[in-house]
Amino acid sequence: MNDEKRWLVVGLGNPGPRYAETRHNIGFWVVDRVAARWSVVRFEHRFDGEFAAIADGERSLLLLKPMTFMNLSGRSVRQVVQWYKLPLDHVLVVHDDMDLPLGALRFRLGGSAAGHHGVESVMAELGSDCFARLRIGIGRPPRREAGREYVLEPFPSAERPLAERVADVAAEAVIVWYREGLTVAMNRFNGMRVSVSEETLAP
Repeated sequence: MNDEKRWLVVGLGNPGPRYAETRHNIGFWVVDRVAARWSVVRFEHRFDGEFAAIADGERSLLLLKPMTFMNLSGRSVRQVVQWYKLPLDHVLVVHDDMDLPLGALRFRLGGSAAGHHGVESVMAELGSDCFARLRIGIGRPPRREAGREYVLEPFPSAERPLAERVADVAAEAVIVWYREGLTVAMNRFNGMRVSVSEETLAP
């Protein structure tokens, strides 16, 4: 039987200090911020990832950062989904997206991975694309062929304050998804452009 009282948020990234500050790891940043809001002190190593379970009344929020490296992320996600028998509409994958500019967030349900190997892995392991994603814009490199190097570079100092603010707003968006559902989260955050001020700007 599916577990209707648990929700899973997966942040995609690569393990280790070499990758911690890179564009590709902004999904990890968001999960860490969600954990901080519930005063999670540490994650435990389970399911080939860093994992935390947050009790929230009769519900619980599961947080996962796969430690398998990006291209095998789905292996970790599948283990959690199978262990807790989660329905896929209770799964949210948070990841970087070069098709959106830095400062943009967009929720999406299903569809292609658009070349993101971490999302491709999750789709392959779950055998479905019917899970929600929160796409976090990182912009494109000057040359398309430089994409692999670009995502594995840290945000430059000029972009870092905005990247930090985007991660903060994305954590808020995750909590809205968990508490109020995907439709509400899409209506509230899709099309938003985040600024470095305390306010966010919508076009």
